[in-house]
Amino acid sequence: MSDPGEQAGRTLVVLVTGLSGAGRTSTLKILEDEGFEAVDNLPLSLLPILLAPGRGGDAPAGTGSVAMGATRLAVGVDLRTRGFDQRLLLDQLTALRARSDLDLRVVYLDCDDAVLIRRFTETRRRHPLATDRPVADGIRIEREVMMPLREAADVVIDTSALTLATFRQALAAALAVGGGRQMTVTVLSFAFRGGLPREADMVFDVRFLDNPHYVEELRPHDGRDPAVAAHVGRDPDFEPFLARLQALLEPLLPRYQSEGKSYLTIAVGCTGGKHRSVVTAERLAAWLKSLGTPVTLRHRDLPAAAGEGEQSTTGEATNG
Repeated sequence: MSDPGEQAGRTLVVLVTGLSGAGRTSTLKILEDEGFEAVDNLPLSLLPILLAPGRGGDAPAGTGSVAMGATRLAVGVDLRTRGFDQRLLLDQLTALRARSDLDLRVVYLDCDDAVLIRRFTETRRRHPLATDRPVADGIRIEREVMMPLREAADVVIDTSALTLATFRQALAAALAVGGGRQMTVTVLSFAFRGGLPREADMVFDVRFLDNPHYVEELRPHDGRDPAVAAHVGRDPDFEPFLARLQALLEPLLPRYQSEGKSYLTIAVGCTGGKHRSVVTAERLAAWLKSLGTPVTLRHRDLPAAAGEGEQSTTGEATNG
């Protein structure tokens, strides 16, 4: 999804602020995943310099261009920011909003007191205003100090009951910056005798299939060979198994995507990692590609041929 500000040639700037412990760091990481350049705890006096008009990538070194040509910029500001003054920040926001080259949006993160207290207790971090007093007192004072920024915010998100996945969705919807970034799926063949792959999210065992290893003319070849693939495909249980595996995965993939998972590894194993698992992985990757899913195909226990590596959705060899 393209952003309206970007379409007009403006730099989209998201200023993330709010209560300590409400999720500023997580917000900046999410925005980084959406293509933003993120700056956290920048001294307040440097904010106008960071966002000063400039010539972007053509600006000479040392000049104050808007993040040196970034089209998406996220800036984290809270009580820990050096030189923090809510009145000064409000004045800076007024000036920035008047500029035609910027699309400024202020995100304020709120949270229930009880949840904030629990978060500080669990992480054993000190509240910036409660170094010598109960954390509840620090939260109360911070609410009063930050209230003018809350009122000036474009978006207020209460993170009290949000999981990271639902927060990611709420933030993307509020800012209309969800770029439709798809989860990347890796299909991995492996040999059980070499151990389970640590990175696997899902593991499927195809040792029940007829083994080409016991066919003398097929033994030297691997599952990428058409004759080996044909042999495995003639097993009466191969196609029904593959169809059921696809039926299992098809509804799960969008659920993993909606949960905010960026990478999913599906591992398929057989005894030696050469024949049955390779054939199945090749077929599974081709099916995922037909769905438009970004997929990488890897054969862990096959020696790579010269110039050959991981297979991407385009089918081109990439070094890996």
